[in-house]
Amino acid sequence: MKYILTLLVFSNMLFASTLDGLIKQALQKSTLIQQAKANRELSSLKVQESRASRYGELGVVGDATHYNIERTLAPLSPNAIGSGQPITTSDDIFSLGLSYSLPLFTGFAQTRQVEMDALASHMAEIKLSLTKEQLIYNIRTLYLAILTQKEILLAQKKYTSTLKKLSKQIGYEVKLGKKAQIDLLKSEADYQASKTKEAILKTNIKTTKATLSSLVGEDVSVLEPIMIAVKEPHYSLDTLYETSATLGKIQSQELAIKKAEKMISKSKSANLPQVNLASYLGKNYGEDIKTNDWDDETLWQVGLNLKYNLLDFGKRDAGVQKAKIAALQARLNKKQTLLDLKKLLIESIGNIEQSYAQFQGNATQLALSEKSGKIEKVRYENGVATLNDLLLAQSKTLLAKAKVIESKYGYQKNVYYLDYVLERSSED
Repeated sequence: MKYILTLLVFSNMLFASTLDGLIKQALQKSTLIQQAKANRELSSLKVQESRASRYGELGVVGDATHYNIERTLAPLSPNAIGSGQPITTSDDIFSLGLSYSLPLFTGFAQTRQVEMDALASHMAEIKLSLTKEQLIYNIRTLYLAILTQKEILLAQKKYTSTLKKLSKQIGYEVKLGKKAQIDLLKSEADYQASKTKEAILKTNIKTTKATLSSLVGEDVSVLEPIMIAVKEPHYSLDTLYETSATLGKIQSQELAIKKAEKMISKSKSANLPQVNLASYLGKNYGEDIKTNDWDDETLWQVGLNLKYNLLDFGKRDAGVQKAKIAALQARLNKKQTLLDLKKLLIESIGNIEQSYAQFQGNATQLALSEKSGKIEKVRYENGVATLNDLLLAQSKTLLAKAKVIESKYGYQKNVYYLDYVLERSSED
């Protein structure tokens, strides 16, 4: 039997999921990551699109037109009229050719658009990185929550087992007339209450595992424990805050400012003239009405088009003003992000220091509670203390143990949160 239990424990350890393994799995399968990657690819394609637009468009064009009166295949020139040669006319004319158009000068609007799309692509890359950080932190939090509840469940089961043994002992002593029936009722009531807490903890573990499985993208069963070293924290707020310039959330705000400034320049480009090149090379085909023979004419043309809006009733000015307001909002967003970052750093450091102090205090309380419980057990067995004294001492010991467990994992959770704020979760 001992060999079988050892084999089962070894099998569970062998197939247990590790925290790093689940994170790696989630980064590959998470729909949030896939959406962020899709946005990054979309932004990259927009950069390619805006760059390609600077080279114009080459296309095949065709046309088939029926006229109510006959037309020439090509516009009549003075030389053609004076040559005396017969001119082909038809009421059904077909054309096929190549057209090429090119924006020669757009007031730098195209250049600014390429620059804006490049900035947006960089922002999408940062967004992907921040999404990974968020996912890793969520997985770590759920992982710790499961381990916390499992460890408390083990302590609760041990407490339940102790109450069960106590109830049996009291029941035996009641039959001998050494204990009162009320003691047996109290011990059995506490035993049933402890079993109920076990069931609640088991349900909570299943629910948390389901949430973790949803994030990871696969069913999570057995989790491998992690080693937690509760160390006295020594953090410098100023040192951590100095690294803020390298954080993705700050860089994203800076890129948003640059993008908004590019938008101002693009809006001002509407005040400049627009120059476009248009060219065509093709043939017109038609059946000569006089001879019933098919004929064709080669046509080509190259032209420049200049457009300059003299008056648009304030439309351009409104566009420029909107872009300036967007730039102001971007600067305010960056300022607020820096303020929020400092607040989060202060809170994170404070939470780590607080959880460390709580762990130390809870550990001391647990040691005292265990000593008190042993003393009350001896006193109860010798008839000096009541059952209430014994049960109270045991419940205090269980509560102190649960607090130690919670503060230990709470400390690690706060360390993980600081890593999340500093965007270094994925570096571990």
